[in-house]
Amino acid sequence: MDVNIVVNGCARTLACSPGETLLALLRREGFLSVRFGSGTGETGAAAVLLDGRIASADVLLAAQADGHQVTTVESLNLATGELHPIQQAFVDVGALQSGYSAGAMVLATLALLDRNPDPDEGEIRDALSGILDRETGYVKVVAAVRRAAALLRGERPDPVQPVLVEPLAGADPAEPDSVPDSVAGGGVPFALPRVVPSPDVAKTTVVGKPEPKVEALRLIKGNAAFTDDVQPRGMLHAKVLRSPHAHARIVAIDDTQARAMPGVHAVLHYGNTARVKYASGGQSWPNPHPWDQVSFDNKVRHIGDRVAAVAAETVQIAEEACRRIKVTYQVLPAVFDEIEALAEGAPGIHDEPDSVGIHDAARNISSHIEGRTVADMEAALAGADHVFEQTFHTHQVQHCAIEPHITIGWLDEDERLVLRTSTQVPFHIRRMVAPLLGLPVKRIRVIKPRIGGGFGAKQEMLIEDIVGHLVLATRRPVRLELTREEEFTSSRTRHKQTITFRTGVSRDGKLVAQDMKVIANTGAYGVHGFTVQSVTGLRGLSSYNCPAKRYQCDVVYTNWLVAGAMRGYGAPQGVFALESHMDDIARALRIDPVELRRRNWVGLGDSFDIAPRLGERGGVEDVAPEDLPRITSCGLDECVAQALRAIGWHRRADESWRRPPDRPSIRRGIGFALCVMGSGIPFVDMGAAWIKMNDDGSFNLMIGGTDLGTGADTVIAQIAAEVLGVAADDIIVYAADTDLTPFDVGAYASGTTYITGMAAKRAAEAARARIAVRAARMLGLDESEPIELRGHRAWAADGRSVSLAELALHVLHADDQEQILGTASYLARESPSPFAAQVAEVEVDVDTGQVTVVKLAAAVDCGVPINPLTASGQVEGGMLMALGYALCEELVLDDNGRPVNARLGPYWIFRADDAPATEVFLVQTMEPSGPFGAKAVGEIPTVGVTPAVRNAILDATGVAINATPFTPERVWLALNGRS
Repeated sequence: MDVNIVVNGCARTLACSPGETLLALLRREGFLSVRFGSGTGETGAAAVLLDGRIASADVLLAAQADGHQVTTVESLNLATGELHPIQQAFVDVGALQSGYSAGAMVLATLALLDRNPDPDEGEIRDALSGILDRETGYVKVVAAVRRAAALLRGERPDPVQPVLVEPLAGADPAEPDSVPDSVAGGGVPFALPRVVPSPDVAKTTVVGKPEPKVEALRLIKGNAAFTDDVQPRGMLHAKVLRSPHAHARIVAIDDTQARAMPGVHAVLHYGNTARVKYASGGQSWPNPHPWDQVSFDNKVRHIGDRVAAVAAETVQIAEEACRRIKVTYQVLPAVFDEIEALAEGAPGIHDEPDSVGIHDAARNISSHIEGRTVADMEAALAGADHVFEQTFHTHQVQHCAIEPHITIGWLDEDERLVLRTSTQVPFHIRRMVAPLLGLPVKRIRVIKPRIGGGFGAKQEMLIEDIVGHLVLATRRPVRLELTREEEFTSSRTRHKQTITFRTGVSRDGKLVAQDMKVIANTGAYGVHGFTVQSVTGLRGLSSYNCPAKRYQCDVVYTNWLVAGAMRGYGAPQGVFALESHMDDIARALRIDPVELRRRNWVGLGDSFDIAPRLGERGGVEDVAPEDLPRITSCGLDECVAQALRAIGWHRRADESWRRPPDRPSIRRGIGFALCVMGSGIPFVDMGAAWIKMNDDGSFNLMIGGTDLGTGADTVIAQIAAEVLGVAADDIIVYAADTDLTPFDVGAYASGTTYITGMAAKRAAEAARARIAVRAARMLGLDESEPIELRGHRAWAADGRSVSLAELALHVLHADDQEQILGTASYLARESPSPFAAQVAEVEVDVDTGQVTVVKLAAAVDCGVPINPLTASGQVEGGMLMALGYALCEELVLDDNGRPVNARLGPYWIFRADDAPATEVFLVQTMEPSGPFGAKAVGEIPTVGVTPAVRNAILDATGVAINATPFTPERVWLALNGRS
């Protein structure tokens, strides 16, 4: 059928099928800014303007647009390299992270400002409420709309610059009048990063500046950037048949009817696919045990587990073929609780003989972890004046990246397999998928385009092997994209944990012993189970000095959905238990909760004594004190002072504020949490870079690191630009193609800035050394004479200079020609710790149990923030994601193991109109091992919000809640003395 639509002002007659969505039609016609987020419209990623009003193209049939006007972001792209004022505003304030939903945000802004040229914040948030952003926390998006409105009104807003905040320098932040208003920002919009400068940090030209993202133009214009934006001709579509049972053995598969369908090209399952054991977690070689998965198994272990895969001419044919596969199941007893799974007589999840490295399959223990700093923990506890014991429970959540998992594979002209995939770990994917497909690594190329959010779910070989198998079986390009329901049931989740702390404390509030025990629910497979839970112990036992520490953990198989890597990687669970426990100890000892922590928290020069005992590749028991990792930079005192000031900590003592007379059911409270994380994995994580000089004095920088929307490409460009004396936009970044870029472990463990950034710095320094030699020759100087690069020129000590463009032409074309190159690798031998103080202000309705978070604030020591805009954006977005974990996100299973809320909406993530005020401070310290003093920032904001909210509820009501999330039901029951 034909439809007549005016698209971006141009009347068009387009052919479509009766059931085709407007999203599919527009993308087929090349309007790539309209993107898939779900089939039910909740994400808003597919937003367009229909007759000037925002609408979701993924739930509109193309036929419904007949006779209407449709506007996409491409309507604003009138000139090459130029931006519409709305687009420019989003770039200026750093409102882009992955940019996957940038087009939708721009259109919502366009529609709002057409109606109202000067909206207030409430109107802006309402206009954006239909577009979910999992990354930014909406702070900078709201600021972008305000800036765009000003630009369209003809105003000239001030340049976006960080607000420099004076250190508190010993002032008491608990006293409201002890610090001048300028310290807290003085009414400056929260979107502007607040930077607390350090005198130890040298002056720089590019580093430390709010540079726009190097990929901003392609993102804000909706240009082809993501996996699905490039599709080869003749492409087939894949679908996966999933298990309807939580635990069953496959007795037989009959694929006859599916194979007979016209348009079906391949049907794969355990009966025709090689059985090769692997672990799907994207981790360094050798992958941590257990290796308990195969591409297709004769047993399913959770609802949504793989059964078979189909490649067909259309998605609809592939779906129908899956329905026609006849599977005979022997349904087995299932177990979902990690404690019950350990009990005698519990169903055995992994009874196969060929899995490798399962700790105790008979008891459903995937991995066991132990680490200690003392031989006799019981004796250490016996020596304490007080011993406190508590048990905490954390729940399961999903990453909810707006771009789902998607892989497109094909055979290139040399019949090598190419996988274009949304992954955090392209080099790991290539190595891991090779044995499953029976191919050598050299016959595989993995390309990582732009990623629409990952958060750990894409640190996984989740679908690449399926696509590879189907490409080899059909010799055709194959595309597989997960549905939103599959993201919930068949992707990965955060580990559920049961955590018990026993803590010995002296009468003066000093920690004497910390004993931490965890039983973790890894679900059906042990992927990331060992390492996530190792980090739980590391972060649960690293924040405070204590002479005796012990960690014990069983990682337990169940028929729950598979857990894996998620932002924070075990730290949110461990720190929730630790920081809740510390608040309760302080209350029992009648000590201010911050003061108790202050008496114990780690500082400059202190060691992380538990760290070597809980390593990525297993712990080391005997470590000499001089070999322990030590803290080489720490701004924790300043972080705490800034956070307490920002939240108004002094109000805790004001009873009229705590119980407002005009709202008798409301109780107010403020909670605090301290966080310590790391920067990459020492002696495991490595990154590399190479850089070459172009004819005009610009540079191409090749890195294997992956930017998930974190701003990594921009930050690394800034590092290289600082070394080479050029602007950030003179560095053209190419990233994460296993054929063309050097090796990198990928984006996880908050290591990209620290590790890949250091590799880029060293590569740039190597190039700079050659430039200095050639500049000295051109200026008639001895090659040993000092040459400084700045302002796109090479300067001699006598004041003479040559431009980099002149030098480039000279060395490439005129005299003793050479290509100026720099190449470097960097292996992390340290993991310097970022620190954070996170605080929350809450209102609790004691009649209903509803918890409203009024404000979040965080002060983070991430060393020198290379780009304060991207760094503060990371903190804002991470805190809002963590707030969902604390309050409203929970993946719920029924008694049969089937998720009851496997879609957005019933699974609630925060929208623009219900996000709290958020204020971020970046506290500079000079980390000697980091590039220009930088440390990590990406994961730490997710760690402290949950305990801060829990402790705020405790402050407001006097009730301690030791299980997450803090839903109205759970809070109401706790307030009424029921669990």
